[in-house]
Amino acid sequence: EAARSTRTIVIAGVPAGLLQDDVMADILTIHFQMSRNNGGDVEEVTYPTRNEGVAYVTFEDREVVESVLKKDQHLLQDKRLPRHYPLTVTRYCDNVSSSLIHLIML
Repeated sequence: EAARSTRTIVIAGVPAGLLQDDVMADILTIHFQMSRNNGGDVEEVTYPTRNEGVAYVTFEDREVVESVLKKDQHLLQDKRLPRHYPLTVTRYCDNVSSSLIHLIML
């Protein structure tokens, strides 16, 4: 389980309430698999979570996490979305508190 957390990133800024949850999870999967987003093979997307607008993306390889974090800005874009949404991408760690996520959302 510890190894899994090193392959997971936290996404904030996911537009909530626009699309069905499974559709949004699908859009996130596509975004983080694209090479232009420094992405790679996605093992799992956890969305929705307890925090509105927050998702977790777990990759098959830990190296992908490093390359995704190096990208300056992630813009979520899909023809099913009305506009582009900037995402905040951070490394997952067990002590990411909901207050930190709340600050990101402000």
